[in-house]
Amino acid sequence: MKDELFKRTEKVPMTKEAVRALALSKLQLHQAHHLIDIGAGTGSVCIEAALMHPQLQVTAIERSPAALSLLEENCLHFDCRNIAIVSGVAPLFVDQLADAVFMGGSGGNLTQLIDWSLAQLHPGGRLVMTFILQENLSTALAHLESRQVAALDCQQIQVSLLTKLGSGHYFKPNNPVFLISCEKENTHG
Repeated sequence: MKDELFKRTEKVPMTKEAVRALALSKLQLHQAHHLIDIGAGTGSVCIEAALMHPQLQVTAIERSPAALSLLEENCLHFDCRNIAIVSGVAPLFVDQLADAVFMGGSGGNLTQLIDWSLAQLHPGGRLVMTFILQENLSTALAHLESRQVAALDCQQIQVSLLTKLGSGHYFKPNNPVFLISCEKENTHG
């Protein structure tokens, strides 16, 4: 989905189209029943997931009043009835285990949110996280190595968009984004 389709403001973060496409691919939602989106912002990830997979139940967690308002507007705009918006700060109670968790923001509680996210997943469930800060990337990778995860993958995404400049064009770069994906290990016992 094009970024321009979403209602946006300067103060509410949004996962951009190219990063969102890769994140949705890594979440592997084709057989999923429940997705949790932590720090949903504008709702770009959870709305595109909900539209692509109508069977999917989505829990969108957001703490910012401005983002919650925009998230509600975007859900109404796209008629997404399979998204439950939760106003609050993760970690919080979610009554159903998930097949996938997307973390677009950590609010400074990164390791706690990683542990909570893994606890919310069924064995074999997918955790996907995006970061722009090198420190968050390093913290997340180090923490995940001490947890029971499989298929740990990390990519840096650098996207530049063709932009008009005078009578010509140039590629205007977006900030680099780090994307980590992993799978909660199946426990045998």
